[in-house]
Amino acid sequence: MSHAGRFAHFVAIDWSGAVGARQPGIAVALATPGTGAPRLVRPGHIWSRADILAWLRQDLPSDTLVGLDLGPSLPFVDEGAFFPGWDESPADARSLWALVDAICADAPHLAATSFVDHAQVARHLRRHGGRKGEHFTGRGRLRVTEHAQRAQGLNPYSNLNLVGAAQVGKSSFTGMRVLHRLASALPVWPFDPLPSAGSAIVEIYTSLAAIAAGRAKGRTKLRTHAELDAALAALGSEPLGGAGAIADHASDALLTAAWLRTAAADPMLWAPPALTPPIARTEGWTFGVR
Repeated sequence: MSHAGRFAHFVAIDWSGAVGARQPGIAVALATPGTGAPRLVRPGHIWSRADILAWLRQDLPSDTLVGLDLGPSLPFVDEGAFFPGWDESPADARSLWALVDAICADAPHLAATSFVDHAQVARHLRRHGGRKGEHFTGRGRLRVTEHAQRAQGLNPYSNLNLVGAAQVGKSSFTGMRVLHRLASALPVWPFDPLPSAGSAIVEIYTSLAAIAAGRAKGRTKLRTHAELDAALAALGSEPLGGAGAIADHASDALLTAAWLRTAAADPMLWAPPALTPPIARTEGWTFGVR
């Protein structure tokens, strides 16, 4: 099934799981069909996670494909559970989102510290201060889609690892709170089937967009306007313009919005061979991973 022309807008959100009310690391970019340069949404605004939730609920343009740069789930397939050995381990991703939000109900700013500090959860995590749960081994468990990322030459980190500059666990858990609170307002592929009309959310990995634009693996961050414009050109997009440095959160979002505009029309990306119904319910999939 072709999805060319299916969406009228393409949004990429570079996410942050950092502590605090507002996150300089969050950036939102929007592209429209054609070749026009993507643009930042609310440039200069320092977003909060609650801002993003409200924007997705109330201000999202119609027929938008939204890419969220976070891990919306945890490994399940390898052990048959998110948290093996825990009787209350959720059976699917939506139940996991609900559990994270319930345990963190009193945490401000959609933070997830209460969840990662939960005694049963912590047994499976690598946390700061040399704290490593007895069920965390090696570099941490990976989802099936993350094994596929590795096969494509990427370097995914386990969502159960909360340590290091490249860790994604904190982003993932805070993002799960947002996804739970969106409820049925927006379908989230592949946990939900892609509807024939309207908006939808997918998981993105911004390095995929950079590699598609010709950047070398391991050199996917764009830190100048010139680098960004060269990458946009490789995706068939007009330049953003400007000169000098640009924050990589902004460039990640801008380039990925332009990439979504081209990638959304590829039917193969909506039907990766390894994506089975059980994986779709539990682990999900990163859009763009084959």
